[in-house]
Amino acid sequence: MTPGGRRSELRGVADGRLRVRVAAAPIEGRANRELCRFLAETLGVPRGSVAVTSGESGRRKTVRVRGVALETARQALGLTPSGT
Repeated sequence: MTPGGRRSELRGVADGRLRVRVAAAPIEGRANRELCRFLAETLGVPRGSVAVTSGESGRRKTVRVRGVALETARQALGLTPSGT
């Protein structure tokens, strides 16, 4: 995750990790909240279904998403062969 962007957006995949830029500063958890909000909106799940489970203070994070099938999430994030 890269904080402080003009807008929140997907930036592709690097080293097997999804790259996301968020439009929030890394102050008092704002960037993490924006990441969760952005992913929830992108995946079509409630905000409460997305949580950062590790890496809260770093750029590399692990995020848990509930309520969406893996293949559906891959398609929404553009991670399928047809979405690349």
